[in-house]
Amino acid sequence: MKRTWKKAMCIALAAMIALLLCGCRGTGESEEKKPKDAGSGKEEKKKPPLPEKLTLNGDGVPVLKVYQVDEEETKEMDLETYLLGVVAGEMKNDWPLEALKAQAILARTFVLKFCTEKESKYQGADISTDIEEAQAYDATGVNEHVEQAVGETKGLVLSYHGELPYAWFHAHSGGATERAVEGLNYEKDEPGYTKVAQGRESAQAPEDAREWKAEFTEQDMLAALKKIGVRDIQQISSVEIGRKGESGRAVTLRVNGESVSAPELRLALDSTKLRSTLITDIDVQEGKVIFSGKGYGHGVGMPQWGAYGMAEAGKTAEEIVRYYFNDVTVEKLW
Repeated sequence: MKRTWKKAMCIALAAMIALLLCGCRGTGESEEKKPKDAGSGKEEKKKPPLPEKLTLNGDGVPVLKVYQVDEEETKEMDLETYLLGVVAGEMKNDWPLEALKAQAILARTFVLKFCTEKESKYQGADISTDIEEAQAYDATGVNEHVEQAVGETKGLVLSYHGELPYAWFHAHSGGATERAVEGLNYEKDEPGYTKVAQGRESAQAPEDAREWKAEFTEQDMLAALKKIGVRDIQQISSVEIGRKGESGRAVTLRVNGESVSAPELRLALDSTKLRSTLITDIDVQEGKVIFSGKGYGHGVGMPQWGAYGMAEAGKTAEEIVRYYFNDVTVEKLW
């Protein structure tokens, strides 16, 4: 009797173990069939919306009304066609392909951001070839290299948590990039996607982009100060660097002890002469002011010579743009 009872208990215990093993195996198999992120609570990645005012062609590409300054007329073209002239205007057409592709991604983002937030000063146009309003444009510079860069990045833009960022770029950082408030005198809160990063510029960059000197007369200085609203200074006795940003750029200058915005004064003096606010020395002599500095441009976002250098080092266009902007992704909109 005892043997029969023990045998029954053993059979029952074996059956329970078998059931438990089957249950575990069944759970494991069903988990494998679930999507990788199922139940993780992660939000789906959002793509930036297209500007509502733009229509799309048969391929889903936005169509732009572009005012062409040289011809003084507005022409309709799809965004990818317009972008060919922009990339050729903003970057030399014989540069490394990945640098050109990085420029195309930023330029495409710029166009869509402009059309989302702004109106062209040319009536009836969405954007123009006027560099004071938008980006440089040179249709004559388009070659197979530019066509390949634009074609291989078709529809690709930067996205910052589902929104289009300001796709800032400049020629040469002088060694380090800067945030928007310091480099551009940006008056809103600092965007989360700007950053201070090593420039990584190519050694191929021209010497006057790396380091430069700029000389201005006292009259040049006084006229520039008036442009930015400083009217109480009648002669220049001293010019010094005031507050600096993290990259070392001058955020303010002190002229005769009065604080003025360095980015604003740079534009008023001539940004092709006072090439950046990464100023290393200021010499005030009788009747003139001599600035020494590094880099070319406002210093925010991607330095084009940095894109060149990173492309030389084997980096892809996406790696390049993501290096110079914080917490962004590259998304395909069409």
